[in-house]
Amino acid sequence: MKLLKLVPDDTNIKFLKLRVPFYIVSVLLIIASWALVFTQGLNYGVDFAGGLEVRATFEQTQEAPIPDVRNKVGALGYGDATVQRFGEDNQVSIRVRLPEEAADNKETAQAIANEIVGTLKADYPDFRLDGNDNVSGKVSGEFREDAVLALVAAMLAVALYIWIRFEWQFGVGALFALFHDVSLTLGMFALFQLEFSLQIIAAILAIIGYSLNDTIVVYDRIRENLKKFRKMPLPELLDLSVNETLARTVMTSLTLLVALVPLLAFGPESLFGLVAAITLGIFVGTYSSVYMAAPLLIWLGVDSNSFVPKETEADKQEAAARKLTEG
Repeated sequence: MKLLKLVPDDTNIKFLKLRVPFYIVSVLLIIASWALVFTQGLNYGVDFAGGLEVRATFEQTQEAPIPDVRNKVGALGYGDATVQRFGEDNQVSIRVRLPEEAADNKETAQAIANEIVGTLKADYPDFRLDGNDNVSGKVSGEFREDAVLALVAAMLAVALYIWIRFEWQFGVGALFALFHDVSLTLGMFALFQLEFSLQIIAAILAIIGYSLNDTIVVYDRIRENLKKFRKMPLPELLDLSVNETLARTVMTSLTLLVALVPLLAFGPESLFGLVAAITLGIFVGTYSSVYMAAPLLIWLGVDSNSFVPKETEADKQEAAARKLTEG
């Protein structure tokens, strides 16, 4: 059986030739994304905007009727309800955003919970309430702060790891590439006003992991080639390194997209934001490893001596003594 090859072994694409135009486009996209986030805002879900959660079990069915429950709760007029399986297949978590006047009012929140429970009990005799919680605006604000800290910490930890493993220029390049990926993902959510919840934070962390993995593969090859081709101009060496890893990059991305695109088209509505974020992350992560992380090394001063051990004063004295002994 022949191996499937979508990319020939001897590709010689001049990626770096267009590095300046692509950099300008990327910087403009980053600015536009943050402008959207600050002007239009993100459509926060219950986790970040505050709301009500009802947990329940359908005792006489094997699987909870999630789409029907979502429609019935949504018809009550509290916006789109987030209904997810919680524990067993017949257990669900129902989350709705509370009206502003009810966010910090326990009595009003409880009345809304009772309305939801009453509606579902009327249609499902086997409906059993397991509990309900009210996520206040204060708690949701703490969630937002924690989420931002988690993302920043993840990006800094990644940059530090690459700095230690390679050189500081590589850490800066990887950090900028990750910032690019996260910015464009946030921009997409601000532009289309998709619900931004804890699920999306998990998706962004997955994007950081994917983008990092792709960047490290390219950086590893750059490091090997820097040692092997000491006199090759850096732009040519970067092109060579990207071309040598291109087949692996394309196959990995396509394999993931084969799984994600059907889920994006036919999957449950509750997963749409999560899948959309990861799908976008594959494109921007692949792009940034080629057009963000690699070209930045040219401007940061990486050269053929970057991975050559520096000769210390002790080394020089030892070499001089050896020459005298041999002479």
